[in-house]
Amino acid sequence: MLRTLIVALAALGLPLALAAAEPGFKAELVGGTPGEFPTKGSVRLDLTDGDTMTLQAGKSALRVSYQKVNTLEYGQTVARRYAAAVLISPVLLLSKARKHFVTLGFTDVEGKQQALVLRVNKGDIRSVLAGLEARTGRRVEFLDDEARKAGKG
Repeated sequence: MLRTLIVALAALGLPLALAAAEPGFKAELVGGTPGEFPTKGSVRLDLTDGDTMTLQAGKSALRVSYQKVNTLEYGQTVARRYAAAVLISPVLLLSKARKHFVTLGFTDVEGKQQALVLRVNKGDIRSVLAGLEARTGRRVEFLDDEARKAGKG
């Protein structure tokens, strides 16, 4: 019976369920300076370790000591949904698409300044900001009033 259940779960996408159980937050790396780490693409930001955060991009991992983080910024871009309004409904002109960006500045093991820009999902942004503030001891610098409202709740 258990074997049948396992086979049924595998057929329904068990690997997806296991991926969802990984620690951390899904994010998109939209830019950065670390040399051997990818500078664009999907990443998982893990803040569970007490000393270092980990960004996982496929088989590549970047570990950054919280003590080495020297810049923590949050901003939003807001755009009207023109294409969706033309294709679906003019009512969508009233809605805005918000993208949430976190910029991390840090010094690497060689003492060089590095930066990462992450796009974080709307539902995760407050947790990410709170986790980074708590672990790094740094206050988030809000780049605009909309970001301040979204980040503080």
